[in-house]
Amino acid sequence: MASLPARTLFTAEEYITQERKAFHKSEYLNGQIFAMSGASRAHSLITSNISNRLYNQLVASDCEVHSSDMRVQPSPIAYFYPDVVVACGEPRFEDDVFDTLLNPVVIVEVLSPSTAACDRGEKFSHYKQLISSQDYILVSQYKVCVEHHWRQNQHWERTEFCAPEDVMSLISIGCEIPLHDIYRRVAVSE
Repeated sequence: MASLPARTLFTAEEYITQERKAFHKSEYLNGQIFAMSGASRAHSLITSNISNRLYNQLVASDCEVHSSDMRVQPSPIAYFYPDVVVACGEPRFEDDVFDTLLNPVVIVEVLSPSTAACDRGEKFSHYKQLISSQDYILVSQYKVCVEHHWRQNQHWERTEFCAPEDVMSLISIGCEIPLHDIYRRVAVSE
């Protein structure tokens, strides 16, 4: 019987030190480091479309919109790079390097076959731990379909939008995003 290779686990501090020197982004969960792959054209367009739409609506507010390069620490054992993240008020960071956000209000993940299960399950369970987190949005890149999870007191509610004429309202930041804007120039099934 062949033996399994030893699994190397890293502390959060080791991850951060390594990540800040790395040429490519990685996420961290419970001691394991996961390399991130490049994005498809659809993924990139959807991320840009959402980011641009939110930025244009929030430009005169106290909110900041970041796309895919702002790391978020939702719990002591997790570091993720959401596709789009919005922070309002005074942003809080892990340390004085200002590259790990601790208080996002809106988090958006564009789904891919390799990440969908984790985005819906493990990541969402960690994002829920953030007191600041009010909206969690999962966007399909293959069909017009957006899952909007929002905090309602102590519980999370869910709505799904699957028509180009649908408009998703983000009450927490006072924004609306029509699905036809999310999927602008993206070839998807309806």
